[in-house]
Amino acid sequence: MSERLNPCMILSNFLPPEVLLSTLRSVLFLGFLFVCLPALFAQNVLRSSDLYRLRSAGGAQISPDGSRIAYTIRSNGETGRPYSQIWIMTVADGKSIRVGGESDRGGNPLWSPNGRSIACQGRFGEKSGLWVLNADGSGARFIHEMEGTNSPLPSTGKDFAWSPDSRQIAFVSGVPGPEARDLNSDPVVITRYLYKPDFNAGNTRFNDNVRLHIFVADLASGSVKQLTSGSHYEHSLDWSPDGAELLFVSNREPNEDQFFNYDVFALKLADGSVRRLTATENAEYDPIWSPDGKSIVYEGTRRGLTDLETTMEDTHVWVMDASGRNRRELGAVIDNRQGAPAWTPDGKYIVFTAQEKGSRNLYRIPAAGGAPDLLAGGPGVVGGFSIAANGAIVYSFQGPSDMFELFLKTANGARQITNLNTEVLRGKELGPVEPFTFVSNDNKYEVEAFLTRPVGWKPDGKYPLIVVIHGGPHGEQGPAFNFRNQVFAAHGWATLMVNYRGSTGYGQKFADAVFGDQNGNEAQDVLYGLSAAMRRNLWIDRDRLGVEGVSYGGQLSAWLVTQTNIFKAAIPTAAIINLISYNYMTYYNQYEQMEWGIFPHQGNLMDTLWQRSALRYVAQVHTPVMLMHGENDNDVPIAEAEQFYIALKDVGLETVMVRYPREGHGLREPKHQVDSIDRSIAWYEKHFPR
Repeated sequence: MSERLNPCMILSNFLPPEVLLSTLRSVLFLGFLFVCLPALFAQNVLRSSDLYRLRSAGGAQISPDGSRIAYTIRSNGETGRPYSQIWIMTVADGKSIRVGGESDRGGNPLWSPNGRSIACQGRFGEKSGLWVLNADGSGARFIHEMEGTNSPLPSTGKDFAWSPDSRQIAFVSGVPGPEARDLNSDPVVITRYLYKPDFNAGNTRFNDNVRLHIFVADLASGSVKQLTSGSHYEHSLDWSPDGAELLFVSNREPNEDQFFNYDVFALKLADGSVRRLTATENAEYDPIWSPDGKSIVYEGTRRGLTDLETTMEDTHVWVMDASGRNRRELGAVIDNRQGAPAWTPDGKYIVFTAQEKGSRNLYRIPAAGGAPDLLAGGPGVVGGFSIAANGAIVYSFQGPSDMFELFLKTANGARQITNLNTEVLRGKELGPVEPFTFVSNDNKYEVEAFLTRPVGWKPDGKYPLIVVIHGGPHGEQGPAFNFRNQVFAAHGWATLMVNYRGSTGYGQKFADAVFGDQNGNEAQDVLYGLSAAMRRNLWIDRDRLGVEGVSYGGQLSAWLVTQTNIFKAAIPTAAIINLISYNYMTYYNQYEQMEWGIFPHQGNLMDTLWQRSALRYVAQVHTPVMLMHGENDNDVPIAEAEQFYIALKDVGLETVMVRYPREGHGLREPKHQVDSIDRSIAWYEKHFPR
């Protein structure tokens, strides 16, 4: 048997000792580089586990004199859900202190009108509920419990409000409703139409039947008084400047479980009487008194049919007299979805956010009507904001390269005042996000899409692409930092986001274009966007395409693999699979009625819904599918995933169902989000040709 050849022995036969030693050192060093450089370079890109270290700023409230800012930092632990803590920044030096200890939690800070105190919700020590802090964050004082409810209550405003003299706080808290006893019976007796909760927490499978009512706490005496009662829900509080009344929002329909319609009311503190300020067939949100108490600004819609989860119609900013008369739509000058409004301290302007082409900008509009002024924005998303007496504005913003950070806008301009993720993101290369537009299949619309290139992209390379579809359908995607997409980019993959018809931020006509056409032309928009991306970017590998999405994005992901074989792998999350079964199992049963104009049992809509359901065409699927779903999802019940899973198994297709405990609609626990990313990468790698 011949001897195994030793490379060092071969070299020694031809090279002098000193040259041999130098050569060996070079070979070893090159070997080190070959083995270790990929790992070194990998330190400069995002990994899924970086999610645990990322933080996000929000809840920013600037003190009346502009000297301090109370805000929250949202952190991701490796166990449990994300949590928030309150911090207070001194504007003069930019220094921040945390309120409470490491294990304390808090949110929704709100300055008293005199600027001496901060009210907040939180858990400090062993007590949870409403607290009051000194302006510097010290002296936490427990005021009262704030009981919540699992009943679906969309777009609620402030849970508590200061009196103008800073001596009292009004707040909402839960009281057992008349059906609460039914949940303790054996058998359980269901009488409510809205019997499912927004989220199943633990063993709570049903609506807890708790009603939210208004209470007021006197800070000097510590006394608490309940001001409202009954079987309705009250929320979204604001105290009048003269201290006489409290604004609130409530649904007072005869059958409020089945018909969603918020209106604005005012409660008189002196005698507890309530006057109704709006009586419309549409919805009103977030009412706020003007500084002089003569007007009220709010968000509102015009249409008579919306639902508990989403609305096709864009909300706009409205103003009315304090009497409820002379309602006028100020926000009509911007044909896009607008957020909760606020007055400037002088009462001359109203400030609000508006969605625009994948971004969300901050605007100011004259209270008397007129053209809006852009205050802040750009590529990214403006979150919450607050205005000081001197006109300074603090706001949160998530741009293309970071999570939400705080910015302060004064007469001298805007500047970033927090840098929460410097250590996590330092040196990390991100995939650039590029917008482009294309013409829809029916030539009616110019549709926008956002392509994220992979990290280290080279024009002569070939890269996989994942189509990531947003939910809603009345939502949007854009250039703001997207952690999941950036981890894909770090992995060498591109992602494509298409704001298909029905998306917000492109005007009401575009949002309406999905009406009566679910899994129709909006699905074609996604495919046309993919086709345009591949034609214009020849580096996209047509043999390595994946598709995924959450909620309506999951629905479209499942639908598309029944219509085309272009994708090598699919990952629908919280997906609607059967439009009929979904309609009767979700907690917000008005959704299909809103999207089609009639109830499913009317006309031939039931047949149409089946024709537009992915389950109907399961035999046409040739793409391996991994379904992800939260066990406690009452928005899109997990039975949707279960149906598709068994049907795909019957067809003989490779499929996996991943069920996440404790999760509702979408994934909230960071460890589940990390698992989803890692599991998704493995699924795509398994099915992409090498």
